[in-house]
Amino acid sequence: MKIDDLLEIEEIRQLRLAYSNYFDGHDTERLKTLFCEDAVCEFPEEFGGNWVGRDTIVANFSKELTRLGEPYDTMHVVANPWITLTGPDTAHGRCYLIDLLTRQQAGTGDYETRGGHDNPLLFLGMYEDDYRKVDGEWKFANIKLPFFWPERTFEQVRRPDV
Repeated sequence: MKIDDLLEIEEIRQLRLAYSNYFDGHDTERLKTLFCEDAVCEFPEEFGGNWVGRDTIVANFSKELTRLGEPYDTMHVVANPWITLTGPDTAHGRCYLIDLLTRQQAGTGDYETRGGHDNPLLFLGMYEDDYRKVDGEWKFANIKLPFFWPERTFEQVRRPDV
């Protein structure tokens, strides 16, 4: 691996971190900039299944954010990034998602965790992403999010190094 490859991988890692920050902060304008025009988000059926196209993705995120409550009522913690460059303008990666609910007061959102204040854990999942470089910037081309907890929607993942 060369230094240039590491720099590309770091840019992609920063993209994933920006997604978490913009989503948790309810900043849909910035969130929109992270996606390719023809991006696809593959979510479990309870979240609407596949969302196709950047505008649809952002519209659906906007709806979901109103269900979540206020900015930073939920917080994405992403860990264990594994990113592989698959071409000069393409890459694949995955990371674990630990989704926390920071607020559990009646009337501030539709979500509640199983443990209430004693357990802020909302979801455990794994983002599996395909990235594409567009005009010199890495963007999400595809996001797949199977869950492990509380309901298991996980079936299988691709190895990023294949």
